[in-house]
Order: sequence, then structure tokens, then C-alpha cells
Amino acid sequence: MSSEFNLIEKYFVGRQAQRKDVVLAAGDDCAIVTSPANVSIAITTDTLVCGTHFLASADPAWVAHKALAANISDLAAMGATPSWASLALTLPDVDEAWLEAFSDAFFQLSDYFGIQLIGGDTTKGPLSITLTVQGTIPEGKALTRSGAKVGDWIYVTGQLGDSKAGLDVILEAHNRTKPFAEVLEQRHYRSTPRVLAGQALLGIANSAIDISDGLVADLQHILKRSNVGANIDVALLPISQELIQFVGGTTQALQYALTSGEEYELCFTVPEENKGTIESALAHCGVKVTCIGQIRPTGVFELDYQGQPIDWDLEGFDHFKAK
Repeated sequence: MSSEFNLIEKYFVGRQAQRKDVVLAAGDDCAIVTSPANVSIAITTDTLVCGTHFLASADPAWVAHKALAANISDLAAMGATPSWASLALTLPDVDEAWLEAFSDAFFQLSDYFGIQLIGGDTTKGPLSITLTVQGTIPEGKALTRSGAKVGDWIYVTGQLGDSKAGLDVILEAHNRTKPFAEVLEQRHYRSTPRVLAGQALLGIANSAIDISDGLVADLQHILKRSNVGANIDVALLPISQELIQFVGGTTQALQYALTSGEEYELCFTVPEENKGTIESALAHCGVKVTCIGQIRPTGVFELDYQGQPIDWDLEGFDHFKAK
């Protein structure tokens, strides 16, 4: 049976070119990196647990993509440039076919974003994946949740709701017969972190967050930290035709868009004076941006449909309440 060190050497060491800012990578007690002057280091950590974030039968390549993309998305929300990663992998047993598919997909995504794996660990136990990913931001320029101002316009990237529909397919076998079930399942696992969009928003947006627990839940984090309120026109939410057909109607699709977790799109707020520059600033990013509402005074949280108030019972994604 392969030892811990053999597994690391075989699947995770020597797979990438050395970044110039990496002095010492995987293979020693610690990694050593350097950073240029006048930058801050952004650090994020996420854990994915089998049975909570993915099923044991899930494609290991999709699991690897999901695990890394979730962390990269956190950096994107702050406008950071991804740089380095550490991986802690807990395995119930040695499954070399699983490890090969997992590591291949991991390095495909990390290489795309210029991230070098600089360290980590493997151990025996229930299947789980913990990643710490670090990136750089110009000093004092990071996007945070606390900068929203009354009058800011609220935007989202991409389309919302597909990830929740994909989760329905994963959890309930009968949903596999619905239109676009396979497409939506893949979108759940294979999100696209909006790194370029986050970078383009530096100096333009006042606040930002990535949508990991659902738009309603994550927007509330901005509102709380910024001490403001919000009005959302639900009719403006960007939803896909695949989602509408899967759930059977626009109203249900809009409800999915408000509550879908693990989307990893960005929600951000922009002052009036910068509203006219958003589309041009993000033109090179290859992602659609949609204005969905406006920041209001604290204590206000309104959902309208084309100006008419709605009262839907909504709840964001919670890992401990998921099916």
C-alpha cells in the first residue's frame, strides 16, 4: 500500500512550474514565499466534506474543481490575484483512480489561474478536502463587505439559480428526467470563479461578496457589515432558460435565484458616479453583469417584482439544513 509520502510525491509534487515568488514549495516542513512591496496577502480556507458538499459517487474531477473554485471565488470577491494553495486531503483508503482524476482536475484549474500548490497533508479518515488559498491585493484596495453606501447600485455577475437546480438533481434521482438535468448538475460542480471581474472592480465598487449561501443570505452580510438596507427588483435577476425549463416556470426560477447556494458569482455595490463605467470596466472579463437593485437606509429590506412588493418565504443555503 502506498504511504502518505508516496501519495504526495506521486500525485501532488512536481506537477507545476515554480512561481518566481515561491522560494520553497511542497516537500519540506513549511513552504516559503515572497511578496512584492505595497501588496496585502488575502487568505481563505474552505473544507468540503463527503456527504455534505458532495456524494461519495461524485466525479472526483468535479469535486476537485468545486473545492478549489470555492476558495478562488473568495479571493475574487476581494479583488485579489490568486497565488498559492495548500491542500489537506483526508481519505478513507487509497483509491489511486480517484486520486489521479482528482489531482489532474485540481492542477488543470490551478494552472489556469496561476496558482502553485506549495504544501499540504494527507491522512486516513472520512473523505474531506481542506484548502487554503492565498492571493495578493494592492495595499489598501481590497473589496470588503463593509463599504456599501446608501444609493449604491447592486449588481451580480453571471446567472443565478442553476447550482440549486443541480443540487436537486444530485439529491433526488427523479429529477434526472427533467430538462437539462445533466447540464445543471455540471454547473453545480463546475462554477467559474470571477477573478477578472473582481480585479476590474477595484476602485469602482464599494463592496462585494461571493454568492456561496444564496443571494438573499449573502447580501445580508453586506447590509449588516455596512449598516444599510436594500431593495431588490426580483424581475431583474439573471436566470437561465435551462433553469426555467427545469423548474417549470419563471416564478420558481426566480425563487431559486434568490436562494441558490454555491453559485460563486459576485454580488457587489457601485456608487452612482461609477455606474456608467461598469460595463466597460468588465468588458474583458467575459461575464454578464446585471443591476438588480439599490442600497437603502438601514432597516429596509424589500423584494419587489416590477415595483410591486412580494412576500416569498425564502431561506439561503445552510450546509447543516441541507437535505
